[in-house]
Amino acid sequence: MIRINILLVFLFLFLGCTSQETAEIKVGAERTELYLSLLKDKNVALVVNNTSLVNGVHLVDFLLSKDIKLVKIFAPEHGFRGDVSAGGVVEDGKDTKTGLPVLSLYGKNKKPTAEQLAGIDVVIFDIQDVGCRFYTYISTLHYLIEACAENDLPLVVFDRPNPNGDYVAGPIREEGFESFVGVDPIPIVHGCTVGELAKMINEEGWHKGDKKCKLAVIPNQNYTHKMLYSLPERPSPNLPNDLSVRLYPSLCFFEATSASVGRGTEFPFQVIGGLKSDLGTFEFTPRSIPGVSVNPLNKDKVCYGLDLRELENVPKFTLKYFLDFYNKYENEADFLTRENWLNLLAGSDDLIKQIRDGKTEKEIVKSWQPELLEYKQLRKKYLLYPDFE
Repeated sequence: MIRINILLVFLFLFLGCTSQETAEIKVGAERTELYLSLLKDKNVALVVNNTSLVNGVHLVDFLLSKDIKLVKIFAPEHGFRGDVSAGGVVEDGKDTKTGLPVLSLYGKNKKPTAEQLAGIDVVIFDIQDVGCRFYTYISTLHYLIEACAENDLPLVVFDRPNPNGDYVAGPIREEGFESFVGVDPIPIVHGCTVGELAKMINEEGWHKGDKKCKLAVIPNQNYTHKMLYSLPERPSPNLPNDLSVRLYPSLCFFEATSASVGRGTEFPFQVIGGLKSDLGTFEFTPRSIPGVSVNPLNKDKVCYGLDLRELENVPKFTLKYFLDFYNKYENEADFLTRENWLNLLAGSDDLIKQIRDGKTEKEIVKSWQPELLEYKQLRKKYLLYPDFE
């Protein structure tokens, strides 16, 4: 029965989802009247982290207070409590507060197994995304959709606004460059909420399940893609504020270089600096910060570069910073230290080829437009909220 009920609720919400931009946004998890009755007497599994809040209360604690039978928690990158640094090991274990088993979906096991899903009636996904293809929470979502399709389980996505959902930009991931930072053929800034993206992944058949997932989305209320949404909780250890989230699409390429983006400081993804003293006048020194950045790039070394906290106008996705730094190195290998990683982040090897050919940002961006136009048309099919255009 839960399959029928969820699908009916989804149709009702989709047809009735209208809002005023001036009204207060309610995220999917806060719209309890739309889903609590569906979960009664069901064995429920959650895919959640520290951002999974219902009016300031963690979703796990909230659902338990409503006598919902939770049987298992799945944790993405950074862990259930969001305190594991990037790339760190997320261990299986138990939630110390509730005693519930916590299983990792980061590392060797990126997709729930049939054994792990046995005895579960419905799975809920509720994690805050930041709107970038290489942010791995949406990769976890992809594999969860696939697992639920394969195991004939209903999946309910509690939607949340996208803080970079007011535009679409960047190259599309090409075939042959699939990875955990690029599972689906979408641009770097995809312009979707997790609910919209889940629909797209499921309906377009991008996952490897032999059928579609029984998917329902509990949408946000009073949200549009014209809004700039301020996150109430940091989505991961190194995205501590709105500025870091906004700059993240433009700065992530530096993760393939010898230049630091401030990991190991109090202002990650708000600065850029390398060991060359002519890279800029701003100086910072990365240190190990437990739970945030262990052994960061250029640890205990002075970095020279830019303090982007001083920007008057924060740009949308741009190649400006990457190209400026690239051109300040006589030897490319002194700057670009992980070419394959850059290609996976970009979604192809076209970008580095264009940079080596001396293409300008304008020329590179122009080359993306035909595929971006196709993607924008596809995206419109799955929108749940008024668009930015």
